[in-house]
Amino acid sequence: MNESADRPPLTQRLADPRPALILGTLAWAVAIVVVIVTGDRWSDALPTCIAGVVVGFLGYGLFALQRRAARRGSRGAQQGLL
Repeated sequence: MNESADRPPLTQRLADPRPALILGTLAWAVAIVVVIVTGDRWSDALPTCIAGVVVGFLGYGLFALQRRAARRGSRGAQQGLL
């Protein structure tokens, strides 16, 4: 029995990954500012914060590529991004 056929699809607001990507990246950017302002006390956390921002940008870039492929009609594109 196919369980996914019984579930209703997610609403557009819940299916959109953009708010999570943007808020997560902004949170890491705020963490970078806090680490820089506090000085040497949290200086060991700076590489982690920078990595968080980089991963956020990479995630948004991957999302943008998948959405572009879905708009083009590519067969290998992720579904539901339009």
